[in-house]
Amino acid sequence: MDLMQMATQILGAKLGGSSNNNDLVSSVIGSLLGGGSKEGGIDLGSLVGGLQNGGLADIAQSWLGDGDNAEISQSQITDLLGSEKIQEAASQLGTDQNDLLSGLQEMLPQIVDKSSSGGNLLDAVGGIGGLASLAGKLFK
Repeated sequence: MDLMQMATQILGAKLGGSSNNNDLVSSVIGSLLGGGSKEGGIDLGSLVGGLQNGGLADIAQSWLGDGDNAEISQSQITDLLGSEKIQEAASQLGTDQNDLLSGLQEMLPQIVDKSSSGGNLLDAVGGIGGLASLAGKLFK
């Protein structure tokens, strides 16, 4: 299962949507986490870089490591992604912001954790070029 499929399933289930809603959920995830990606996928480099630059390096490291994932608060997610993007995404999904943020609290650690276990982070960030971009974001 690819990263977008996993993210769509986790968030869709948390929001109580049916499988008919997967395209909409996937589109919203791409808008929130795409980071300008031409494929509309999930830009893990931007996500992890945003955590690092936002003072949440410990959370990022726990998600990237093989141990337990640290929790992220709804306010931290709002700071990370931007309140306007959260409002727009909730509106598109026909849900309230708290439900969306609750879904993101569950989804974000899982997708970073899954993409970084077993050496898969290189593929998830787009190969060597993506890894270089991620490293640049982490060490700014």
